[in-house]
Parts: sequence; C-alpha cells; structure tokens
Amino acid sequence: MLYFWSVLLILLNAVWLVLVLFGLPGNWLIVISTCLFAWWWWDDGIFAFSTLVVITVLAVLGELVEFFGGLTGARRAGAGWRGSIGALIGAVTGAIIGTFIMPFFGTLIGACVGAGFGAWGLELTAGREMEDSVRSGLGAGIGEFFGITSKFALGVLIWVIVAVAAFWP
Repeated sequence: MLYFWSVLLILLNAVWLVLVLFGLPGNWLIVISTCLFAWWWWDDGIFAFSTLVVITVLAVLGELVEFFGGLTGARRAGAGWRGSIGALIGAVTGAIIGTFIMPFFGTLIGACVGAGFGAWGLELTAGREMEDSVRSGLGAGIGEFFGITSKFALGVLIWVIVAVAAFWP
C-alpha cells in the first residue's frame, strides 16, 4: 500500500512542478505535500529528515533566484539601482497582468515583459539615454526569464530527489 501512495505522491508532485511555469508556488507545494506524506508515514521512515531539509533549502533558493533574476539582468546590462528596482516592480506587476490577459503562460511572459518595461521606464526617467535604457530593459527581461527557468530547474531537482527518496531504502 505504501508504494501506491508513493506513486501517487510522485504524480501529484509532477502536477505541482508544472505550476511553476505558470508563476504559481509549485516548488512549495511539492515541499508541503512531501512533508505531509513524510509525517503521515513517519513510522515507515520513507523520508529522512535531511531529505526534507534539502528540498526546503532548494525551494528557498529557487524563490531567491527567481526574485532577483530581473534585478541581476538589469544590473548586468548597465542599469542603476533605479532600473533594478523598476525590474522588480515591473516583474511582479507584469506577472499579475499577464495572468489575466493570457491564463496559461501569461504569467511567465508578463513577468519578463514587465521587468523589461520597469527597468526601461525608470532608467529613462532617471535621465539615461534611450539606448542605455532599452539595453537595461532587455537585460531585465532576459534575467527574469532565466530566473524563472532556473526556479523550474530547481523544481525538477526537488522532484527527482523526492522521487528517488520515495523508493530508495
């Protein structure tokens, strides 16, 4: 019976993983469902406490990488702090607006476009040249994309760790 529930956990976690691409907290849902499963089957020792700590740390790292993706991209493209803050605000705003405009990948696209426009707009209002502002905006958008895809990659790693630990003695 334990193997049946383990397979069900792995399948549920695969669904949670896909949610990351929609801007939803899929990595955290994997961590929460795995911790609940571990608590439910604690006497069977299916997951070591260290495994639960590792997947939690990876989920935190994924959030940090995603959050600072646009900011880092803008900074690497030459933006000042004002453009970097614009990238952060634009990414959040764009993700929210993108979700309503295009329900599936609108969050991802909206976050990237929002980061770009946020960095571009605040760099431009700071008196930077148009070309420099556009470069900062592109850097922010690209950085946000890599932040989100890196978070997804960490989610895949979390999923694999849980899948292996569920069946490894």
